Amino acid sequence: VQLQAFGGGVVQAGGSLRLSCAASGRTFSRYYRGWFRQAPGKEREFVAAIIGNGVSIYYADSVKGRFTISTDNAKNALYLQINSLKPEDTAVYYCAADVRPQRVSIPDSYGYWGQGTLVTVSS
Repeated sequence: VQLQAFGGGVVQAGGSLRLSCAASGRTFSRYYRGWFRQAPGKEREFVAAIIGNGVSIYYADSVKGRFTISTDNAKNALYLQINSLKPEDTAVYYCAADVRPQRVSIPDSYGYWGQGTLVTVSS
C-alpha cells in the first residue's frame, strides 16, 4: 500500500488543522492505521491509531481531547483533526499502516509510511 499525507501548514496557537492520508494499492480498511509525528531533534512519536472502521482507537496522552483520528474506508483515506494547537505540536506528521503491528504505538511496528506533512504552530 502507498500512503501520501497532506494538509500541514503554518497555524497560530489555538488554531486547527485537518491532516489527510490517501492510500492506494490495497484495501486500506484491512490495515491498522496510525499517525505519528517527529519534532526537530526528537524521535518519532505515536499520536493516534485506528483499527477497522473505528472499532478501536488509541491516542497518545499528550493529544487526547484535542486530536481526533478518523477514516473513510470508501475513499481509502485516513484523517487527523487537530484542534487547540500548541507550539509543541510543531512536527512532521506521518501516516502509517500495517496489517497487524506488534504494538500500535511503536513506529517500528508499521511497514508502510507516507512521506510526512509539516505542521508549524506559531505562538
